[in-house]
Amino acid sequence: MPEKLNILVLGGCGFVGRNFVHFLVKNDLATEVRVVDKTPPQMAWLNVAHTESFSNSIVSFHSANLIYAASCKTAFSPPKSGCWDLVINCAAETRPNQSEAVYKEGVFKLSVNCAIEAASINAKYVELSSGNLSSNKKTQMKEDDNIEPWTMLAKFKLEVEKELKAIPNLKFIILRLPVVYGIGDKRGLTPRILIASIYKYLNETMKLLWNEDMKINTVHVTDVVESIWELSQNESAYGQVINIVDDSESTQGSISGILADIFSVKVDYWGLTMSSMTKANMSEAVGEINDKHMGPWAEICQRDAIQNTPLNPYMDEELLYHKHLNLDNKKLKSFGYVLRIPILTKEKVREVIDDYVQQNLFPRSLLL
Repeated sequence: MPEKLNILVLGGCGFVGRNFVHFLVKNDLATEVRVVDKTPPQMAWLNVAHTESFSNSIVSFHSANLIYAASCKTAFSPPKSGCWDLVINCAAETRPNQSEAVYKEGVFKLSVNCAIEAASINAKYVELSSGNLSSNKKTQMKEDDNIEPWTMLAKFKLEVEKELKAIPNLKFIILRLPVVYGIGDKRGLTPRILIASIYKYLNETMKLLWNEDMKINTVHVTDVVESIWELSQNESAYGQVINIVDDSESTQGSISGILADIFSVKVDYWGLTMSSMTKANMSEAVGEINDKHMGPWAEICQRDAIQNTPLNPYMDEELLYHKHLNLDNKKLKSFGYVLRIPILTKEKVREVIDDYVQQNLFPRSLLL
């Protein structure tokens, strides 16, 4: 059995981070795991299984704001014994509608601070990046294709990718992610799940911008965390950029079809011509869409006695552009990685919903 590692998980209370910590504990892969985050586990809406993993004796929590170099250096202080072998950076500013300056600090500055610290202690470093790059419907984007990021997060993650290559002695892997879903997801597929449930409550057809063909590639969080682990153990993966994406070739239509089946709602689309008319005032159109959803969501939660929930049907304007998220996963497979959950299914989406129902964070009545 390989020697156990000391592992630093930055942004470890977030969606991918908590699942990675759970994976390490469940498989007994680490001597020590330090979770670094601004949000403590007690306030992170962890489910029972994740709470148990975070309570394990090998796991500790360190509060830090990694955009500050001094705070970052403290977060990297040595473990109880030895040194940090592996640093996984899941931390980034992901809140929608922030200023460019906020994303520059919360994405670029944060990642560069962490990468510099990792290099200074000779730790291996894995950076989670964004797959929201210009692509088209017909051609899956490879890692070395010409790219144009179309969200603020992706813009600054791309700057991070360039900067990592210039940091002396940094041994890094960059993993580009599409829409990630699974237990603990709040900003991947979950807003679309909530919106479909709202249309069940309203007894209306769910009518979406653009059409069913828009590519929205997906990957289950299980494949994110297990590929992080497998690739981090593969010396040939270092220095590489790798897309982590499933085989579903998911589209707006395939995702909506699953949600329509779960909630027994009808789906329709405005089409390219009508949707294109919103481009002149996209912010206003998106505001109206979100206004239509927020009120009913509050009503449903009140009806089901849900007093507080982190779930929100708000859709970020950037994610409603007519942009294809269409990534190629051949490079991932060339490293020998076998997808655990190759296809997005109704059953896997239900797992996300059922987990939130068990925590009383999603209205049970919407599944009846």
